[in-house]
Amino acid sequence: MGVSLHAEPPKVFAPWNDPAQKPLIRFENVTKRFGDFVAIDNLSLAIYEREFYALLGSSGCGKTTLLRLLSGFETPTSGRILLGGEDMSAVPPNKRPVNMMFQSYALFPHMSVERNVGFGLRQEGRPRAEIQERVHEMLKLVQLEKFARRKPHQLSGGQKQRVALARSLARGPKLLLLDEPLGALDKKLRERTQFELMGLQERLGLTFVIVTHDQEEAMTVASRIAVMDRGRVLQVDTPAMIYERPASRYVADFIGDVNLHACCLDACTDLADGGGREWTVSFEGAGSMKVQEESATSRFQRGDRAWLAIRPEKISVGKQEPVAEPGRELNRVQGVVWDIAYSGNTSTYHVRLDDGTTLKAQATNQRRLHNREITWEERVWLSWTTTAALLLPDGEV
Repeated sequence: MGVSLHAEPPKVFAPWNDPAQKPLIRFENVTKRFGDFVAIDNLSLAIYEREFYALLGSSGCGKTTLLRLLSGFETPTSGRILLGGEDMSAVPPNKRPVNMMFQSYALFPHMSVERNVGFGLRQEGRPRAEIQERVHEMLKLVQLEKFARRKPHQLSGGQKQRVALARSLARGPKLLLLDEPLGALDKKLRERTQFELMGLQERLGLTFVIVTHDQEEAMTVASRIAVMDRGRVLQVDTPAMIYERPASRYVADFIGDVNLHACCLDACTDLADGGGREWTVSFEGAGSMKVQEESATSRFQRGDRAWLAIRPEKISVGKQEPVAEPGRELNRVQGVVWDIAYSGNTSTYHVRLDDGTTLKAQATNQRRLHNREITWEERVWLSWTTTAALLLPDGEV
């Protein structure tokens, strides 16, 4: 019997693309008002089982309110929240298969680590032997067995975070809600803990919903991200699509660094073999450039106003005029370096173009700082391919 040398490709986790899959959580036209203030505005979204789902937005956008609605600490003014197909309206917080981990961790200072972890189980009246076994299992999971008898004040920030996580998981919830859980940790510990959370979520097969304002955190841990603003969800997609294909100017500007410039769509050419469209766009006081859309179906028409968005790392910077490869078209502009932001592994060059506008270009620091080719006040060329930029609709968002 022959053995295949070709391994099967890994299955992509994307239940939201499968019409046969039913969401674990569904928000249906949910509105939440506090007096005259609308915290959640007629919001609908679906979260699937085993997702690591991130609610991302600036302070006051409604993401924590959404989490509190899901946990039962707040009730909708209108609309429905379904969990496993069941309407949660009449289900109190302590009866929901949900647990919440707060930003402050909310550990009991007078209790040991093991008693903190077992608190919810004792409240449920579980047998002592069962509680001890479950607490030991949870402490082993978060690698805190040696700290079982310590009090919270004897722990580091990262250890407190893991105690709070173990306590949240002890009751075996279907859904774990995390409200800015890593906000109190320093950068390196936060980055390490993000991967620990991802590993735990995958091993346990639970659904995690995390609230964060940290874009890098959401991009790292989430299977999908919901970008929120003023009680509305502006875009839901995978981290890669949120970054590479933002649906609006707000999302493009909120996620990462981006150059945004208003432009006018002057002409359009359909590319061969259904390869999309190529627009010629112009800017006030400047020349024109080419932008290629991947789809042959465009949301724009000739003469429309739009925004051109391009990430700094997609722009090349150099002293010599760039030469395009055969069959590959380049946009080229010239300008003067007026500022450089040094970030260790990368440098961001702020280049003032001849028409007075500014573009940011990012380059990896492959040489020592004193050997850097480009410095302040030097005249440089910026270039990028026709597929590097993105056209976004004109308007508020």
